[in-house]
Amino acid sequence: MSKLETTKRYHLIIRKMRISKCVTFAEIDDYLQQQSKIQGLNFNISQRTFQRDIAEIGSIYGIYIKYNFSEKYYFIEEEFEMEINNRMFEALDVYNALNVKEQQSQYVQFERRSAQGTEHFYGILHAIRNRFHISFSYQKFYKNHPENRIVEPLILKEFKYRWYLVARDTYDARIKFYALDRLSDLEVQKTHYEEDTNFDINELMKYCFGIILPNDDSQPETVVLSFDAFQGKYIKSLPLHETQKILIDNEEELQISLQIYIMHDFIMELLSYGDSVKVISPQNLAEDLKEMYENALKYYL
Repeated sequence: MSKLETTKRYHLIIRKMRISKCVTFAEIDDYLQQQSKIQGLNFNISQRTFQRDIAEIGSIYGIYIKYNFSEKYYFIEEEFEMEINNRMFEALDVYNALNVKEQQSQYVQFERRSAQGTEHFYGILHAIRNRFHISFSYQKFYKNHPENRIVEPLILKEFKYRWYLVARDTYDARIKFYALDRLSDLEVQKTHYEEDTNFDINELMKYCFGIILPNDDSQPETVVLSFDAFQGKYIKSLPLHETQKILIDNEEELQISLQIYIMHDFIMELLSYGDSVKVISPQNLAEDLKEMYENALKYYL
């Protein structure tokens, strides 16, 4: 049996167990036989081979398949947070869809974008787990030349299809965000740093939108927004912020409230909705957006 068939079989087993949740070996065997006919490959296995597959799937993908002896079925052990599980399975789905011999460009179109810096993941995660300093060159958009940094890496965070390293800069001991696609010459140092037991990314970002941290004296504000009914459907399905509360929801509008720091990232997000949103409060935010729209209008007069 080829490596291609073995790898695809692993993915088929994972897919079947995601769909059915609780699966007997007979059900898995039937599914693999069907897929063998559909794909023209040999995915048929014995129960002993299936046991080896379970061990390999756990070792390679970190997806652990367990057996319920009383009910006599197999299931995936939900060991990670839901977001991690979902993202891992999404990656497998995309890989399976694209890992075929035929040209896929006429069926699948990817968004054109630059590399996200994910090649740095392994080194950074290794440094975080073992509390090693890391050094790198960092290119800011508003500077002509990269700067060298030595930091204490704390966590990786995703925002708007970009990955960021959250780290404490050894130069001024401040927590900062570094976009992975602007990192280069990454090196894991041999020096350790002490674990910050008080660091909590969820608490740090609780009232933030995006990756800009507020000043020490800033306070979150209550923001009330009114969206038209159509845009409101999207806002309900993908909330703007975890503090989002629905105040009004009818055929004319969706009105929500947020507890949030009013920072540049959040203002840019509001501007992206154009005339689909109106700021009800605070008034100073409404005035700021009004001024921005007026300035933009000057380009068309």
